[in-house]
Parts: sequence; structure tokens; C-alpha cells
Amino acid sequence: MSTLWVYLRIQLMTLVCGIVGPIFLFVYFAAQPDTTIRWMYWWGLLITVADILVALTITDSVTRKDRELAARRADRDVP
Repeated sequence: MSTLWVYLRIQLMTLVCGIVGPIFLFVYFAAQPDTTIRWMYWWGLLITVADILVALTITDSVTRKDRELAARRADRDVP
């Protein structure tokens, strides 16, 4: 499977589980110029960036494992 599709599926799942980050960002930008909710911007940004980094880390782990498995199969098949 393509690395892009693996990443997109994992990213979608992390955003579903960490939906509060994008919700905070949406509420912050929808309620402008209210300064009492400035914390929503920073927490929403932090949570969303964390979701993206987690998805990238998981994708790297999955694709590395697939590459190692393919390399082992190739070494085993060589006469």
C-alpha cells in the first residue's frame, strides 16, 4: 500500500480521536475578536500539531516495519 494512503488513514484516525484541537481553532476564528478565548488558539494549535506528529510517527513505524518484512522475504527467496 502506498505510504500516502497509509498516512492519510492514520491522520484521519488521529484527528477523529483528537478532534478537540481543530474544534478549538474553529471556535477561536469564528468568535473573533473576543480576546478572552485566546487560549483556545494556542491549545487548538498545540493539539492539532501533536495529532499530525503522532500520525507521522505511526506512519513511519508502519512503513519501516513493512520494508523490513519485505527485505527479509527477499533475502529468504534468494537461492
